[in-house]
Amino acid sequence: MRARVLIRPKAGILDPQGVAVERALPALGFAGASNVHVGRLVELDVDDAAQLRPMCEKLLANPLVEDYEVQLLDDGG
Repeated sequence: MRARVLIRPKAGILDPQGVAVERALPALGFAGASNVHVGRLVELDVDDAAQLRPMCEKLLANPLVEDYEVQLLDDGG
């Protein structure tokens, strides 16, 4: 089974990459973007979807400062 894990900084946690992107966009001619957050995307194949939450809690995400969302994908992605 294919899974996608989206990992983002929790609300209120400093996101220096997001701040840098938000500041750079107007300089590149892109107006109107705000509240930018930069996260990570992990895609993996697993035999047992029940293992995804423990994987996130122990390795893929830092639950103290990051939120994560697990999406199960069909075979087509």
